[in-house]
Amino acid sequence: MTLVWALRNLGRHPLRTALSLAGIAVASAMLLDMVMLSGGIERSFERLLLGRGFQIRVSPKGTLPFDAEATIADAARVVARLRADPDVVAAAPVLGGALYARAGDSLVTLFGYGIDPSAQSIYRLERGRDLTVGDTVGILLSAPAAARLAAALGDTLRVVGRLDPGIAAAAVERRLVVRGMVRWLYDYRDQPSVGVVLPVMQRLVGAPDHMSLVVLKARDDAAVPRVVGRLRGAEPRLEVNSVAQLVVHFRERLVYFRQLSYILGTVSLIVTVLLVATLLTITVNERLGEIATLRALGVGRPGIVRQVLAEGTALTLLGTALGIGLGVLTARRLDQILTSFPGLPAALSFFVPEPRTLGIAGAILLLTGSVAGLYPAWLAASAPIAATLRAEAT
Repeated sequence: MTLVWALRNLGRHPLRTALSLAGIAVASAMLLDMVMLSGGIERSFERLLLGRGFQIRVSPKGTLPFDAEATIADAARVVARLRADPDVVAAAPVLGGALYARAGDSLVTLFGYGIDPSAQSIYRLERGRDLTVGDTVGILLSAPAAARLAAALGDTLRVVGRLDPGIAAAAVERRLVVRGMVRWLYDYRDQPSVGVVLPVMQRLVGAPDHMSLVVLKARDDAAVPRVVGRLRGAEPRLEVNSVAQLVVHFRERLVYFRQLSYILGTVSLIVTVLLVATLLTITVNERLGEIATLRALGVGRPGIVRQVLAEGTALTLLGTALGIGLGVLTARRLDQILTSFPGLPAALSFFVPEPRTLGIAGAILLLTGSVAGLYPAWLAASAPIAATLRAEAT
């Protein structure tokens, strides 16, 4: 019943209520977006790294995976040593580098991955078939690479490595058959990427027995710290990181996003408090005569307080409901803009909606609406009955 009266009172001034709801919706949408941003990018990054179940990354000393052009020499020995660890069930070496493909009279610049198909961790097959370990004439294409090369399954490509830009001459060229279309997990948007087996990639880029990194799959999550500790001791020239440690590195690089989310989230809460408190204060001042009459008829102060707080809660609920839709639309658009930055994987998301975090944001907003109604509720409950009625009569 109290909530019904609250909605009726808000409906007395529809334009004023509508403007207030619009302001609360914008503020709540900002808060929801900031909640999604504050921890969403880290969770998205962690899910991206664990997408194929490999929990450990091994790269050249002092670098993060694909953070530099440095490579690991003596790759075959290192991979054999890693696979010998009793807690390691799979090791997937990867070599990255620039490749080129002939398309008519021109060359198309590509990013190439050298992979071990028996333990691949960086792509998902979408069409066609995967490479096999001994397939030295097959190649995998991403959708952007296929579009730029106008290539389809079964086509033969002339792939060039170690290009001399001064004379546009290639030190090595291979004819490769398109086996499948894949989605590379770490590619940025519209990145033209291709994949071949590791030995072919090593010959194309002139890096025999080299690799950019190795990704490892441990027996279970509990074994990851043990594996990392052992490998750091056994291979001091390598950088060994678990996914959890990489997430920490990632968080440190993007700390300004978290700070921005805290600042804007706080601003949105302040705006919500001011809007709700201002509207309720104006409403209470206009209804002092009505409130005094109710008090004179026997309605106690607790009843008046509950009614005013119910109006604040109803106003916040309606504004938040509108803000959820606005926040989702805004988050999608902002995510498209942020993930279009060069060098960021297209699969990474900055705004990640999760029931738990959104539930916390909703609870904070409801609490905010209740707190904002405390002063107007006190104002309504403390108004002197006789003086207020006399003032209204005159």
